[in-house]
Amino acid sequence: MSAPPTSPAATAPEGATEAAEAAVEAIRSAAGQDTSFSLQLSQDQKDIRDWVHGFAADVVRPAAHEWDEKEQTPWPIIQEAAKIGLYGYEGMAQFFADPTGLTLPIVNEELFWGDAGIGMSIFGTSLAVAAIFGQGSGEQIGEWIPRCFGTVDEVKVGAFCASEPNAGSDVSGVRSTDTFDEGAGEWVLNGQKAWATNGGIADVHVVIASVDRELGARGHGAFVVPMSEAKGISQGTKVSKHGLRASHTADVFLDDCRVPAGYVLGGKEKLDERLARVREGKRSKSQAAMQTFEASRPTVAAQALGIARAAYEYALDYAKEREQFGRKIIENQAIAFTLARMKTEIDAARLLAWRASWMGRNGLAFENAEGSMSKLKAGEVAVWVTERAIQILGGNGYAREFPVERWHRDAKIYDIFEGTAEIQQLVIARAISGMHIK
Repeated sequence: MSAPPTSPAATAPEGATEAAEAAVEAIRSAAGQDTSFSLQLSQDQKDIRDWVHGFAADVVRPAAHEWDEKEQTPWPIIQEAAKIGLYGYEGMAQFFADPTGLTLPIVNEELFWGDAGIGMSIFGTSLAVAAIFGQGSGEQIGEWIPRCFGTVDEVKVGAFCASEPNAGSDVSGVRSTDTFDEGAGEWVLNGQKAWATNGGIADVHVVIASVDRELGARGHGAFVVPMSEAKGISQGTKVSKHGLRASHTADVFLDDCRVPAGYVLGGKEKLDERLARVREGKRSKSQAAMQTFEASRPTVAAQALGIARAAYEYALDYAKEREQFGRKIIENQAIAFTLARMKTEIDAARLLAWRASWMGRNGLAFENAEGSMSKLKAGEVAVWVTERAIQILGGNGYAREFPVERWHRDAKIYDIFEGTAEIQQLVIARAISGMHIK
């Protein structure tokens, strides 16, 4: 595979921080300037789509079964992605820079069409990147985002640590604490994080912790914890999962883990000002974890669509070849109509994901929770479509010899993580009603 059509291969030359800061500034300066929208993809978008699809078809999909069985991080494939520029800060900046907002979901859909477990190993870092980009200062963005990826010769991954054993959907239940040691000029973190993608194997961990528990979710801060430097951070139990088995998920323990004052995203002064406003009863922006999830939901929706599309295409080809009672099974209306619904649901969900991506990229508020709509619909479609694919294949669909059972296992998490289907409906209901529905 070659480098991306409009970008050099991702490397980390000297001046990487300056290059990252320049890319970020270009993205931010472009936001809100071009709100034009077309369903006709540009030639650049088509080229990038085909490039990622080629990598997914030639590199990812042939290796999917092996890494699913191993339940290990596919470092060689992440490195291959880095070599061609698909994994790295330059490639990510290019995907984010598209003023339509569509390139990032397109890339995710194609990669996850190849395999969701490997796709999450490659793109799981993006959640930490989104947190740093959304909440960090320019200096922090330039320093930490490149470190999330490492270099072509020494690839690294990033981790976003928000959930806890007793705080998943209820982000206000976060019990991890971060107190400031004035004498040492350091933050001291304590607590346990759960369900962290790349937790414990990442270099850069972005940790959500409570600075003032009395303020609930509004008292949270986001802190950068580099595993190669900080003491007191360690990996806990690795989770053995139903799906996405090539993606590493684990608990992360923080035991008097100390980081410098400047490692809180946005800076200590900005955090102190925000907390002071909250204590005075004034409104503030969404707390740290929710800001990150709001930004990432359309991209997560695109990942679910990649899984759904893989299952639909496989079932369609199978139905056109499989014969029962002397004819192709697609000639039966029950099969043909199911496939028609599968295609319709996938395309409808994609439009929701693209709308939310376009809105987010151009600074338009999700007044009706459009990001949650996209994630809710795509997650449900992925589960439904993969289940229908199993049904169309019959006994073969249930056998591990065929990939649809893996796609079904992978799809289910999209009804659960980064906000369950029930939480998404709650967010949407609150948005459309203007009421605090519980």
